[in-house]
This record gives sequence, structure tokens and C-alpha cells, in this order.
Amino acid sequence: MTARIHIVDDDADHLSALCDLVETAGYDARAFSSAADLLAALPDRPDMVISDLRMPDMDGFGLLGALRERTISVPVVLLTGHGDVAHAVEAIRAGAEDFLEKPYESGHLLSVIRRTLDAQAARNEVARLQQVLAERDKVGILGKSRAMRGFRDRIAALASVDLDVVITGETGTGKELAARAIHAGSARADGPFVALNCAALPEAMAETILFGHAAGVFAHDAEGRAGKLEAADGGTLMLDEVETMPASIQPKLLRVLQERMVERIGETTPRPLDIRVIATTKTPLRLLEGFRADLYFRLAGTDLATPTLREAGEDIPLIFAHYAQLAARRYGRPDPELPWSLQQRLKRLAWPGNVRELKASAEAYALGLFEISGTTPVAGPVTLADRVAEFEAREIAAVLDAHSGNTLRAAETLGIPRRTLNDKMRRYGLSSDPGARWDRT
Repeated sequence: MTARIHIVDDDADHLSALCDLVETAGYDARAFSSAADLLAALPDRPDMVISDLRMPDMDGFGLLGALRERTISVPVVLLTGHGDVAHAVEAIRAGAEDFLEKPYESGHLLSVIRRTLDAQAARNEVARLQQVLAERDKVGILGKSRAMRGFRDRIAALASVDLDVVITGETGTGKELAARAIHAGSARADGPFVALNCAALPEAMAETILFGHAAGVFAHDAEGRAGKLEAADGGTLMLDEVETMPASIQPKLLRVLQERMVERIGETTPRPLDIRVIATTKTPLRLLEGFRADLYFRLAGTDLATPTLREAGEDIPLIFAHYAQLAARRYGRPDPELPWSLQQRLKRLAWPGNVRELKASAEAYALGLFEISGTTPVAGPVTLADRVAEFEAREIAAVLDAHSGNTLRAAETLGIPRRTLNDKMRRYGLSSDPGARWDRT
């Protein structure tokens, strides 16, 4: 869907030229000669607003205030004259997303538009997930990378069919979240979701826990009890870390899954089962000598692999921000800032524990327990070197944007050799492609 951008300027010539530039770049531009005209049209809400700062009747400050009063969340980029930069900084504090000083390079303007739309898309994704969690108690999967989009599509497809599933993935990649998402999106959503951690299943009690027992079998329980299989009837049973299931139980579970019937210990009458089984494992089951191949093929109506953070690296700042925000609000803290330099460091970390490790780090960061620095989380504030590097990277990126990625012209503007510029670009992860500079959300 084409992004819709509303542009406000009392200078008719500049307004027309700016709309032409924005439309040529592939966006849907709509022109307004005053802030009042734009406000009157806001039932047709845009994806972003570009507005001149100085205008008669209502200026950029007035527009920001009016949007805030109406609780309209739309990013605003302000256009300023040379003498208005100080006012523009105040406007940023008042809620503007960014500002551009006139005259501006068209390439720089378009890069600001891309960055603003990307930032808003990230905020919308976080808000969407929180809405799902708050209103439906169902699991959303964060991320806008190709890996995460494909993962969500696969989950949606699996939710629409009633097949047993084996979910394989590294520690902390969200295997249980995926299982819950499949259940939540399926026709079984109103039924129970029962999770059984096979790694914590004592072999001596495994059969009783799974299949249940009849009245009188145990002296301490005269009424009998349903097992996990029966408890999941009409819904989904998740066998977590199924690769650790005791070998003595595997053939009995296989029979239950084949027949969809279960006998409690001490009973001879089978009970019918209407369940879906989702098994999770860190190691591909077909590679394990101790796991029955026939049980694997019975469990694996289909397979699902959870992506690692290495595969979805561009999503790391978004996921980190989400968990940091949740932790801050849970403890009554302000939403933490995630400066660009921090986001870049987060992307460079290995995260062997994947989302689980990232979540723990985000929660600690939100509470001020540590700052992410270097290659591991360490105690202490952001250093002066970090701040200098962040400033230098932003300046280089801005010049690259202004020259449409031409490194020779950028090096001349910065007054440094081209080789030095290339070295710094590699150090900061910058690209000469204006459309792939970096994710500065």
C-alpha cells in the first residue's frame, strides 16, 4: 500500500514542487495551504505530515498542539528556514519527528521520509502486538524482516489446518510462542492449551502424568485423575523438549496418537481423544538415535523451524524496544530511549540465547541495571567514545544522503580521503545505497 503524505505550506510554488518530488518518489502526496485545512481533512488520516514551521494563523507549533489535543498519532516533519533551527529543536521536543533546514537536497528529504515511515511502521507493529496481547491473550510474533514475515505466514498456514506439528529451533527462539500462536489462530482456540515439559517428566511417574489413572489405583487419590492427554481434549497438547521423553513411554504415546484413544492406568475402557499435538525440540528428531522414528513421523504431520535472531537481525532493535517498554511500564518507569548507537551495538551481538536472552537484557536496560556496550552487556553508562562515534556516523550518513550515495562527492564535502570514508562506513555499517542506509527506527 502506497504511503500517504500530507504536505502543508503557505508558499504555493514550494508546495507544488514538494508534492511533485514526493509523488515522483512513489508516495501519495496531498497538498494543503494551511494547517487548518489539513486538520479539517484528518478523518482521512495520512501516514505522515510534512509542514512548514512558519505559517500565518497556525504555525508548525500550533499544528503539533492540535494533533496532540486530538490524540492523533501521526509523525510530523517540519521545514525550517536557517534562522529557525533553534525553534525546530523545540518542536522536536514538542513531538515533531524530525526537521529539515531549507534549502534541502531532494535526496536528503527522501531519506528522512523513508526513515520516518519506517519508524512509524515499527511503532505500529509494537502497538499491534500489545493490542493482541491485551485484548485477546493470544500471542503475536514481532518482526518485519523477511525471516519473521515468512515465519508468521507459516504459523498462519498451520493454524488453518488441524495437523500435528514438530517445531524445531535453538534455545530462546520462541518455540512455545509459536505453538501458542498456532493454537490461538486455529479452530481449537476456545479449547484448552496444555503444556507438558518432557525434560521435567520423571520416568517413574511419566505414564500416570500422561495417561491419568483410575479411582483406587493410588491410596492417596481415591477419585482417579485425568492425565495431560485428556486435559487437552478439544484443544492442543504441547510436548515441550519432546526429545527428552523417556524411551519407555514413547511406544505407548505412539499408540495413543495413532488411535486417538487413551486408557487411564487401572482402566480397560479406552477414552476417545480429540487433540492436536505440537511437539517442540532443540535438536531435529530424525537425527536422534534414542528417539523412535515411527513416533517422529506420527508427530510430524508437518515441521516448523523457528528463526534465530541471526536470521532476523534487523528486528533486534524492535524486539528489544518492545520488551524494554513492557518492563518499564510494569515497574512504573518512563519508556527508555534507544539511541541509534545502541541499536547498532544490539545488532552486532551474537545473542546465543536468542529472544530469551534479548528479553532479559532489555528488561535490565529498562530498569537502568546496565547499558549494552561493545560485544557484551556490561555495567556503566554510554561512553564519550560511543557518543562521538554516533555523531560521526550520523554526519557521514547525512552527507551520503545529500549526495545520493556518491562516496567521492561525500568525501570531498567531509574533507577526508575517500579511503578514510570507506573505512568509517565499514566500521559503522553504513551503505552507499540511500535506500539501504540502515534502520534508524
